[in-house]
Amino acid sequence: MILLWDLDDKEVIGMFYKKDKSGYREIAEGALMKPLVHGEKTLLIEANLKKGAVHNLHSHPHEQTGYLVSGRLMMTIGDERLEAEPGDSWCVPGGVEHSGETLEDSVVIEVFSPVRKEYLS
Repeated sequence: MILLWDLDDKEVIGMFYKKDKSGYREIAEGALMKPLVHGEKTLLIEANLKKGAVHNLHSHPHEQTGYLVSGRLMMTIGDERLEAEPGDSWCVPGGVEHSGETLEDSVVIEVFSPVRKEYLS
């Protein structure tokens, strides 16, 4: 991650991430995640999910918006059960129960707001 600085005010004005294969950590069995960039209000993460990985029903105060880059997921958001394929996206409001099952190895990009501080390394 590269911090972008305002040299006059000597403060961080942004962040830039250059893709690399390091920095992932396991957040659940078969689920690797790494934070990419974040600001004051949002956090962008990448998740690599192995076929069969399950995220049990849970909720959190963060709004969660996602995009499936590759693979296939079965998601439950509230009372709805949905199959996600590459190019599909979702938004789960804070406090809404949701879960997921990975049907194929998958890559997901997600944004959380506010920032999930526990996901920062």
